[in-house]
Amino acid sequence: GSDQISAPEFDVMKLYHRLLNRRFADSARYWERRYRGGGDSGPGSSGRLADFKAHVVNDLIRTHGIRSVIEWGCGDGRQLSLLDVKTYVGVDISEAALTQCRRRFSNDSSRAFLHYDEALAQRHDMALSLDVIYHLTEDSVYDDYLRRLFASASRFVVIYSSDLDAPGPPHIRHRRFSEWVAINEPGWRLTTKIPNPYPLTAGRDDTTFADFYIYVR
Repeated sequence: GSDQISAPEFDVMKLYHRLLNRRFADSARYWERRYRGGGDSGPGSSGRLADFKAHVVNDLIRTHGIRSVIEWGCGDGRQLSLLDVKTYVGVDISEAALTQCRRRFSNDSSRAFLHYDEALAQRHDMALSLDVIYHLTEDSVYDDYLRRLFASASRFVVIYSSDLDAPGPPHIRHRRFSEWVAINEPGWRLTTKIPNPYPLTAGRDDTTFADFYIYVR
């Protein structure tokens, strides 16, 4: 039928995916190369998806009197421009992304940016992970990231991600992180799940598979 893929088309698709995998060495180098090449944090950090995330996070900040936030995976800082919090620390694995953030917020002393390896001693009211977990393709990186995320929060951990085990393109690996938290962080309780209002739709990049998961110590 017309919906079937011909043999030549199938061969081209296989070659395309082999090239993608060849270019993808690991998650850290992928993001450094992406930002250095002029890329950004993706469609989730702009438009209606960014507005939705900001609404949820700002509501939590106001409702619970959150004064300090640490975000693990701050990217290029576009999402941060929508957040309203007294003190903020952004952490990222990409020096290129951190450079962008420091330039963007150079006149705001309440915002600081640290490389992933510099943020071990940080502790804040709330720790954020927005559109990050499904990009952690290596098991050791995933485990270390979640341990740091929860260790850096005194009151709330807010995760915005998919929560299932499934493969994806080379730079995406979906994780059922809620099981990891239940086993490894028993002192934290999932209190709320907030579905995003724009579920994933083919052909639209302003939709997503991520939802909010809010943990309380």
